[in-house]
Amino acid sequence: MNHSHIKRLVLAALSTALVFVATMIAIPTPVVGNVNLGDAVILLSVWTLGGPWSLASAALGAALADLLGPYLVYAPGTLVIKALLALCAMTLEKLFRRLRLPSLLALLLSGICAELVMVLGYFFYEALILDLGYAAAALNLPFNAIQGSLALLLGVLATRLLQRYTQSHE
Repeated sequence: MNHSHIKRLVLAALSTALVFVATMIAIPTPVVGNVNLGDAVILLSVWTLGGPWSLASAALGAALADLLGPYLVYAPGTLVIKALLALCAMTLEKLFRRLRLPSLLALLLSGICAELVMVLGYFFYEALILDLGYAAAALNLPFNAIQGSLALLLGVLATRLLQRYTQSHE
């Protein structure tokens, strides 16, 4: 392993831990119960680290939070859904950059698509795998949409701040 691989591995481990912690911290809201910042850290990770490292950290950090928290039954779904969210955000952001979209627009569009993957992923996981049915699963759609919107906003903001910081210190 060369220095670059070791650096990415360490950053992925750190990202996994940050996703775990951000997912475990529940922030109460007056409207939809609790939200967490796990997806915001996932978006930050995939947009800054990229590669399979960030996909693994997204999936593992979030699934570990489910395993060790009160959502054990969601852990298998979370593992797959967060990996797909990360893959979508990373792939589309690269595509939009190749198409020469402005950086902010590339982040926003790829993040919107990624969070839609999350919202729909949990809808189908609850309806089909957990066998709750479509009507019961639909009750969580607004919550997951708010969660995804908050993650998108914070993920884009954190990514832009980190990009500006690194550019000013090069």
